[in-house]
Amino acid sequence: MVRTERIGDVLHVTFDRPEKLNALRRVDIEEVTGLLDDRDLRAVVFRGAGDRAFSAGVDIGEFLALDGPDAARSFITALRDLLAAVRTVPAVTICAVDGHCLGGAFELALAADLRVVTTRARFGLPEVGLGIPSVIDAALLQQFVGLGHAKEMILTGDVHGVEAPQVAALCARPVAPDELEAAVTALLDRVAGHTRTVVAAQKRLFETWQSTSLAEGAARSVDEFAGVFAAADTRAALAAYRSSLGGG
Repeated sequence: MVRTERIGDVLHVTFDRPEKLNALRRVDIEEVTGLLDDRDLRAVVFRGAGDRAFSAGVDIGEFLALDGPDAARSFITALRDLLAAVRTVPAVTICAVDGHCLGGAFELALAADLRVVTTRARFGLPEVGLGIPSVIDAALLQQFVGLGHAKEMILTGDVHGVEAPQVAALCARPVAPDELEAAVTALLDRVAGHTRTVVAAQKRLFETWQSTSLAEGAARSVDEFAGVFAAADTRAALAAYRSSLGGG
């Protein structure tokens, strides 16, 4: 089950199957993808219920039900669409990770803009042990941890705590479990007040930088920079900043 709460412009999404380590079913994946169609959001926070897992990834029953390549393609396309929505929604996406974060859930954490993790968070891509490859946003792992560590994690399927060098770059300043919500709130205070125009532009640029050459990325950056000046909230933000500096 997916539990949601909207507080102002912030959507809180909780994976709520603690007895199954919040494992994801296709219905959950598609529900969350639909939630991210809301273009009025400023931020989205993902959590897992209970104290054992953010999410153990895709429920193994979903894989066992795939009766051939067509069914497998359909399922993994749904997961691809969720991860793409997390990357491209014009809002800041945050994963609050406590406990296990595995497989497709780890890919979701990689797709998110920011991660707040506890000292008992554990990360891994165990798919190879199930006879299936790690796919989609697992491709981002090497940018966080380096190619060598990424290959080791994927090919062994090992699970690592936040203290391990394989995942240290994912886990800047892990907090105690009872400090997680305060840390998320503090981060929201820093990122959820920016203009919708600038966040949308920055998210588009993140995708551009991932998928184009430096030259093309720079050229499209020029277009994005120019484009934000068509929006009233850009002028308002500039004026407010000048006023905060005492510039009147």
